Amino acid sequence: MKYHTQMEAAKAGIFTPQMEAVSKEEHIAPEKLMQRMAAGTIVIPANCHHKSLKPRGVGKGLRTKINVNLGISGDCRDYTCELAKAKMAWKYDAEAIMDLSDYGKTNKFRRQLLDLSPAMIGTVPVYDAVGYLEKDLKEIQAKDFLEVVRAHAEEGVDFMTIHAGINRKSIDSFERSGRKMNIVSRGGSLIYAWMKMTGNENPFFEYFDDLM
Repeated sequence: MKYHTQMEAAKAGIFTPQMEAVSKEEHIAPEKLMQRMAAGTIVIPANCHHKSLKPRGVGKGLRTKINVNLGISGDCRDYTCELAKAKMAWKYDAEAIMDLSDYGKTNKFRRQLLDLSPAMIGTVPVYDAVGYLEKDLKEIQAKDFLEVVRAHAEEGVDFMTIHAGINRKSIDSFERSGRKMNIVSRGGSLIYAWMKMTGNENPFFEYFDDLM
């Protein structure tokens, strides 16, 4: 039987090579690991296109994992500097790297990470939308945001931050609430700005089923 995700495999009773690696490293019985994965209390972020990955488990009963944030920005456009940070993370066996790149064409740096990284790689697709699509924010169409998610997945990204928690109803609520601060999430702010510019629903909320 073919499967698309580790969770799907666990539900089907398939003990994958990734599960075997996690079972041995965490000293957890295969049956217990599969049971918790099927229930969604343990995950193994493992994109089949990420060939250099050392599979790691995250969740109930497993060791705490270390995530390192880095990425290309308008203030620091030095790929060499950011790659050096990644190499330091690998040296000390950090289990995850979150690529928060948000400036220009980020896929070149991301592909370097994926080619070299034994750590799982995460991204924030909304950060990449303007650079990837080469459009101003207000010119981006709803389905364009989903295309960026697809591109990251096809490149080999293991996990992503999806800003689906804000919608038109919640915007109406907090605009009336007299908040002391604006939205503190960069991704949430970008989605909010796009929604105000276009009058549309948050595409990550509207098309959440398509994302899944």
